[in-house]
Amino acid sequence: MKFKTIIKILSLILLVIILINIKSIFKIFYPMKYEDHIVKYSQRYNVDPLLVAAVIKVESNFNEKAISPRGAYGLMQIMPDTGLWIAKNMKLKDYKEEKLYDNEINIAMGCWYINNLNTEFNGDIELVLAAYNGGRGNVQKWLSDKQYSKDGKKIDNIPFGETDKYVKKVKTNYNIYFKLYGDKYKTSLKTNES
Repeated sequence: MKFKTIIKILSLILLVIILINIKSIFKIFYPMKYEDHIVKYSQRYNVDPLLVAAVIKVESNFNEKAISPRGAYGLMQIMPDTGLWIAKNMKLKDYKEEKLYDNEINIAMGCWYINNLNTEFNGDIELVLAAYNGGRGNVQKWLSDKQYSKDGKKIDNIPFGETDKYVKKVKTNYNIYFKLYGDKYKTSLKTNES
């Protein structure tokens, strides 16, 4: 009888400790690695830093050496052709495909690209994320097809299953990052929203 009581008390104490430290525990699974680069380039390109973290979490899980089955590289999983196009538009000197493995360059390019998509899609995060994953040309086609968009401004259903899951996953991760780090980035978020 005493043993069961001790186990119950210890379990209750453990539960209280976990509840008190729940944010810290979640931060282990949802880190803010490369924070300096994320903040620097999200501010430079007027992108929400928590969105950048959520994209990185989904794209590479913060593995700077990640390569997708389709050949995308680095933290933000940039395809070589897209990387070349971004580098030209950013006027990056001496750009080579290997630079996609440089976490600072990859984050800078990813932030620039998200900003570029934000401009094209009027800041509609679902369209931006769908374009980041499925291609901007596909999103434009879906918007002009009544089967996927009733009003030509929002996508009612994304025809690519992978892209649909991607958008939902990034949005879920964004909400988690917002709950964990939102207080820290409130000023940054206000700057990016204006």
